[in-house]
Amino acid sequence: MVKAHDFTSRIVWTGNRGEGTAHYRAYDRTFDIAVPGKVVIHCSNDPALGGDPGRMNPEDLLLSALSSCHMLWYLHLASDAGLVVTSYIDTPVGYGEAERSGAGRFVGAELRPEIGLAAGADPARADAIHGRIHDVCFIARSVNFPVRVAARYVVADG
Repeated sequence: MVKAHDFTSRIVWTGNRGEGTAHYRAYDRTFDIAVPGKVVIHCSNDPALGGDPGRMNPEDLLLSALSSCHMLWYLHLASDAGLVVTSYIDTPVGYGEAERSGAGRFVGAELRPEIGLAAGADPARADAIHGRIHDVCFIARSVNFPVRVAARYVVADG
């Protein structure tokens, strides 16, 4: 039996400068993501499309969601396997393409975690965990582009 999960959010456009969308340059591409009981995230469009480069955009959020879901499952599966992870930092890259019309999409992503392991840990065993994550990560199972993992490991001196 499949258990249903519902997620809610509230997206509020904050870019009306007084004349709404009267013309293309009349409005800002800013918005807030407001989930009840959580910190509001102030966002914008991609800077290439007139967005504020100092704010998160939907593409940043998708890549961050993919990376963080992978990380959380990695930590869970490592713990289950008795593998002690001491640090995890990812610098993922999303690969996109845009058509002349402006329509775009992700065509792939590469997760690049640097994972700290306790002394005596086997990096090959640590690396094998990544292959199981795409089967369980909610976000990875939802995207329609390939996700590659190029992890590096730092094993503490024993």
